[in-house]
Amino acid sequence: MMKKIWSILFVLAIACMCNIGSARAQQANVNLDYNPQKNTEGLTPFSAPLNSPEVHDDRTVTFRVKAPNAELVELNPGAIHTALDLGREPLPFAKGEEGIWTLTIGPLPVDMYAYHVRIDGVQVADPSNTCAAFTAMPPYSQLIVHGDGPAWYDAQDVPHGNVTRHVYHSKVSKGERELYVYTPPGYDPNKKYPVLYLLGGSGELPSNWVYDGRVNFIMDNLLAEGKAEPMIIALPNNQIIHRNHPQHAELTFDLFEQELREQVIPLVDQSYSTIQSPKGRAISGLSMGGRHSMFIGFRSLDLFANFGILSAGDVTAETTLKSFLVDPKVNEKVDYLFVGQGTKEAQGFFNQRVQGLVEALNTHDIKHEYYVGGNGGHDWSTWRHLLYYRFLPNLWKKILN
Repeated sequence: MMKKIWSILFVLAIACMCNIGSARAQQANVNLDYNPQKNTEGLTPFSAPLNSPEVHDDRTVTFRVKAPNAELVELNPGAIHTALDLGREPLPFAKGEEGIWTLTIGPLPVDMYAYHVRIDGVQVADPSNTCAAFTAMPPYSQLIVHGDGPAWYDAQDVPHGNVTRHVYHSKVSKGERELYVYTPPGYDPNKKYPVLYLLGGSGELPSNWVYDGRVNFIMDNLLAEGKAEPMIIALPNNQIIHRNHPQHAELTFDLFEQELREQVIPLVDQSYSTIQSPKGRAISGLSMGGRHSMFIGFRSLDLFANFGILSAGDVTAETTLKSFLVDPKVNEKVDYLFVGQGTKEAQGFFNQRVQGLVEALNTHDIKHEYYVGGNGGHDWSTWRHLLYYRFLPNLWKKILN
């Protein structure tokens, strides 16, 4: 009888330990959880003084900053303000006991949001948030507002592709550069795949399309849902000259075209089993990357037949894109041309550039798809939405079907 009791106690102890091991603490970073900032155990992130942000199931969010000597703590304007229509003024925190400042806002739509806090006028990442992004700009924090389960941009229990980092020497930039490449689940080197060259915006690095854009998970989920064609996605670094260089606008397009032609495309074609023709290549990008895709891509129809212009355009498109617009065979050369922006973005400054492009395309009867959607502005909420809901599902229809 005693042995039986001890056996039961042993089983219970193991069960408790298993529960402890599998339970998720806030920002535990054990699994790729869809709700990493839900406080399930009352534990603070490792080395952090407190929990921030804490995302509640009603989708309200509490931010906390421990700054006993600060006189003012604020949430900087950004994607969160856009989602809640809060304008451009910072939101003040309230100071409490032990110098802990708090702010609760929401509810917010289910999504991911980049943000900064401002402490006595100094913009910083949230000191207690382990979800942060490094870019060609100062680091920022990520707020992940969860729903009832994994979203279409989350890691789900589906077959996953691989993301490989290539480091190579560039004769164009005269230094070592990086390139990330996504290959789909079940990649077969005996099969030829189309390639999407996907570019970032001002201050973005190629890794941001993975960590902020979640392009690999988006692609995994689309493939599992049968909504897209298998493809290789190359993520080059389109920061080819210092973004604050006084001649950036004059130099960047020619330099990056040279980088694509001489370094990036040859590396991808040599390393992977690719369709090496314009119909098997697409170029797309967000903001500055959209302008790279437009100004370089439209004059490189010997390389690309598919285009995704995300949150970009040009108010003088009739002049700057003239050779493309007046090409009598342009509709034969282009398989798919997508122009997209966010719902709230279409209400602001960036819409002028987009409309300049769309109007020029319409004037010259160039076939394209124009789409406005999502809940975001000029931010990652928009660019993830455009990829999942429109651009990726519609790529390669002519070449593969």
